Amino acid sequence: MLRPFWLLSLAALLAACGGRETRPSPPAPEPVVTPAPAPPPVRIGLALGGGAAKGFAHIGVIKMLEANGIEPAVVAGTSAGSVVGALYASGMDAFALQERAVALDEAKIRDVRLFSGGLVQGQKLQDYVNAQVDSRPIERLKLPFAAVSARLDSGERVVFTRGNTGQAVRASSSVPGVFEPARIGGHSYVDGGVVSPVPVDAARQLGADLVIAVDISTKASGTAPEDMLGIVNQSIAIMGRGVGAQELGRADVVIRPEINDIGPADFARRSAAILQGERAALAALPRIRARIAELEAQRAAALAPRPVEPAEACDAGWIHALNPFRKDVAACTRSQGRNDARR
Repeated sequence: MLRPFWLLSLAALLAACGGRETRPSPPAPEPVVTPAPAPPPVRIGLALGGGAAKGFAHIGVIKMLEANGIEPAVVAGTSAGSVVGALYASGMDAFALQERAVALDEAKIRDVRLFSGGLVQGQKLQDYVNAQVDSRPIERLKLPFAAVSARLDSGERVVFTRGNTGQAVRASSSVPGVFEPARIGGHSYVDGGVVSPVPVDAARQLGADLVIAVDISTKASGTAPEDMLGIVNQSIAIMGRGVGAQELGRADVVIRPEINDIGPADFARRSAAILQGERAALAALPRIRARIAELEAQRAAALAPRPVEPAEACDAGWIHALNPFRKDVAACTRSQGRNDARR
């Protein structure tokens, strides 16, 4: 009696299943490999320190960097570093800088005036720099540039990134007791070496990812200088030693040319200073390249694609309807859309 009933029920179920439309599950989409975007190039900044005639060493450093394909994107300078930095930021390459250095006549940048707060007025230095950069203001130079100075009334560090290029360099180079303080906007400014001997932080402010600092400051040698400029220069170096050491610690690479035997007024040894700059930069190249590679690897890792959730096939057929853990069709479609967007 039960057997015919069971057979009848089974026949009815099969008939019901056969009458419902069955759609095969769509094949899982093949993964799409999208290459990761190229990381932006590392922005290299130069921080050129002060040191009067020792500043010719900066030219040698720039020569060696350029010769090895390392091109700074921003430049910051203090005192003598601001002079070289301004000319380099204007678009001159290292060989043009060296030509200017060899042809430089001290009389073109020295205007002595007694009993005026300093031996040198500084106007000639300002005019010389403006002539070399074609009277362009800082914001119109080829590279972003900053000159660092100190406000005489407050001791505040001031970073010039706009305005008269020669005037900013003059303010950054006004060694107390040697140059008259530079007057800008109603304030007096003196040599930036008092507050920032090597302007690493200013280079960071300009957007540098990697800062190469060039330290040409006088190191204590156990003997006191006898000329006035030497005394003043070493005094500034001593005053700025604590602050300068902290700032140098924030640089990625520090280059120190061997120029302690060159005096701050020893312009006759400019070629020797340039050569020492080349040698010091050459020795620093492995550290510079390693740091660039490290930053590039970090950026590439940050841009690498994230793992994508496996795609779930959406099926509105009767088999999908019997799954107690199913998603509704709209939710499944949204999930696939998110995965496709991630790819």
